[in-house]
Parts: sequence; C-alpha cells; structure tokens
Amino acid sequence: MNTVPPGDATYFDLASELVHDQPAEALDPEIAGALAAVGIVKGRPFEPDARMREILTEAAAVGNATARTLACRPRPAEGAHYYGASSQWLNGLLVSGHEFLAPPADITDRGVELRPNDGARKLNLRSWWWYLGVGISPAFTAPLPGVGSQYVFSMADQEGRALDGGRYYRLVLPPDIPAAKFWSVTAYDNQTRSMLDTPQRFPRAGSQAYPTPAAVSGADGTTTVHFGPDRPDGVPEGNWIRTTPGRGWFVVLRLYSPLRPFFDKTWRPGEIEAVD
Repeated sequence: MNTVPPGDATYFDLASELVHDQPAEALDPEIAGALAAVGIVKGRPFEPDARMREILTEAAAVGNATARTLACRPRPAEGAHYYGASSQWLNGLLVSGHEFLAPPADITDRGVELRPNDGARKLNLRSWWWYLGVGISPAFTAPLPGVGSQYVFSMADQEGRALDGGRYYRLVLPPDIPAAKFWSVTAYDNQTRSMLDTPQRFPRAGSQAYPTPAAVSGADGTTTVHFGPDRPDGVPEGNWIRTTPGRGWFVVLRLYSPLRPFFDKTWRPGEIEAVD
C-alpha cells in the first residue's frame, strides 16, 4: 500500500478524486473550504487551465517543502521537543492532543482533569504529525502507564545535523526501557516517510525476536542500536539497522504499554551519536 501523497501538481488531482469518492460530510469544513478555493468541490469537475496548473505545481512544491520543514525542524517554542530544546527527540502530540487543540487530559485516581485550551488549533504541530503519519488515535496521547503506545522521533544527531545514510551512528538506551509489552526502534526514509528500503528488509531493532533477532543488552543493562551501511564488527544482528549512502533517514522509538518513567521523564533515551 502506497501512503505517500504526490509531491507535484497531481496532488490536487488525487485530492479531487478523494473528494468526489467520499460523502461531502467526510471532510472537515475547514479542509473542504481550502480545497474549494482552488476549484476542488464535490459535484463539480476539477479542470484547472494552464495558468492554474502552473500555480498548483509551484504550490505543491512549496507546500511539500514547508511541511517537511515543520516536520523535521519544529521550533522549540512549539513544544514538540519532549526532553527540552537541547534534545532532538520529538513528540508534538503530548503538547497538543490528538485534535491539536490542548494537551491530553491528566488522568489520575482522582479523575480526569482537562488541560487549558486557548482556542487555537496548533496548525504547525498538526502538519508535523500528518506529514509523517497516516493515522491517529487518542491512545497515542493518553498519559496512562501501561495503556496504548508512545512514540518519540529523532530527525538529527546530537549536534543537530541531519542523519546521513552513508555515516555510522549509535543510540544508547538506558536500562529498564519503560515498555511493559515491547519496544522498537525503526528507521524511516526522509523522502518517502516509509521504512528504509534496504536488503535488510526490516529496518528495526527491538525487544521482540521477530521479524528480526531481538536486540541484545550489554553487561551494564544498556542497549545500543547501531546505524550504518554495514554492520560494525562485533555488533549483534539485532542491534544493527542498515542505512543507504545518499539517503537521509530518521528514527521512531516506540514504547508499547509505556510505563511511568517515560511520562515523568526519569528514563530517557540517549541522543543519536555519530561515530565516524
């Protein structure tokens, strides 16, 4: 299944196809209004002339570049830097909620306490998520230990440099990774936002022994994941993710049934370090 939208003017042809295929009520009125402004309206043919097609071609390129920038380099003021501005680990959902309006409710044994809502949708964080992902759930944001899953993304090394498929890196995860069920680290291609396409086939490392061997911890309890075009000497197969020279990439750390140390940040992953 190809979930990557076009990056040229055919993006708007695809949008028109979807608008005409679905009931009118399927679209949020805000989104439907933006599409209508460029001539995409249910029940009307989408037939841009040459001038409009040229405008749409430029719009697709600029829009793609803008969304990529918002996704890969969010400003610290947006709040997506989960461990603070000095860290490269990102999660915009925990400051905006799945509707991008307010942080998720605080749920305790005293009940549910809603967080402040200033009435403004967090549009940059919405773009951050939807440029990288294709689905969302309230469970992604629920601050409940042992429930759902939590993700943090890293687009750069500890120095803030984009991750290069031709270089070698390592990621050290401290002992007691806070996932009751399992955890995984998966590498994605910067251009397609899909998993890296390499002879390794499954570009992941984690606690599960399928579909690749489970990652092995060191004597001190830490787990080190290595990234690079070749497996370094002495590194177990399950601790290495293959990358491709000439291709950029990013990482998602997933925790399934996350535990309290993730939410209170007493446990945090190391930064991705360049080792060459």
